[in-house]
Amino acid sequence: MGYQSWTKDNLSVNSEHEGIQYNTTRWDALCPYIDVTEDMLQMAPKPFVVYAIPPTSRYGVPIKDRYGLVNALNPEFWADPYRTRKFKELDKQFKTFTVSEELIDGKDITSEFLYEIGGTHFENCWIADEEIEGFIDYVRDLPVLLIQVYAPNGDLVLSDVSIVLHKESQLYGSFCQWDRAYKNRSPGIYACLVATRWAQKNNLKFYNLGPVEEYGYKSLFVTDYEPIYAMVLSDPEHPIITEPSSPINIDFDKSQINQIYRGPS
Repeated sequence: MGYQSWTKDNLSVNSEHEGIQYNTTRWDALCPYIDVTEDMLQMAPKPFVVYAIPPTSRYGVPIKDRYGLVNALNPEFWADPYRTRKFKELDKQFKTFTVSEELIDGKDITSEFLYEIGGTHFENCWIADEEIEGFIDYVRDLPVLLIQVYAPNGDLVLSDVSIVLHKESQLYGSFCQWDRAYKNRSPGIYACLVATRWAQKNNLKFYNLGPVEEYGYKSLFVTDYEPIYAMVLSDPEHPIITEPSSPINIDFDKSQINQIYRGPS
């Protein structure tokens, strides 16, 4: 897991669904495996939602979404005929493009750098400034992989950022910004392929694609699934709980509302 520092003032980020306000953490948008403490739960404004609690934690419940993992070290993954054909097609699309892979010390990551390579993505996905700061906080003791692909004319086609989690033998895909002018070449999928190859070369077992239930294109890569554990603390009558279309009702069962612990406490 990454580093986590917080105060009462910067712990939570205001989120919104159809005008309904609720709170998530500063690490929610871009980071995996958020550690939870009793102090955090007591201090956080409610409604409060924490996604991606570590599988080994005593907190949180398995929600309806899950992480898609690519076993980059499994020879069967690379030998699969369908994948082999698709990967060859992707390589052909980017044959004349230049790929750079840079490992960056997390403590050197700045908000200016992140906005330079991901600002359009952050705006399109409503990722708040506080969540950018949360990412910087999280990776301060971790390596960060930056993959960039350039077209023959010099265009920056994509910037893909992943967090290296050696303890988990995992490369976690945090975000990818790509130029829509190159949409027909499937740059986002190509970024997944380059990242998976990097994980293989660096002896990391898994490339974590993030949540996959709403992203069908990721099925090309997925070999394993991991439950996503989360919790929501709220008045049961709050609109974020009662509104059928809210993310709470998409992700959680009614019986999981205000369930703090995974098992008996």
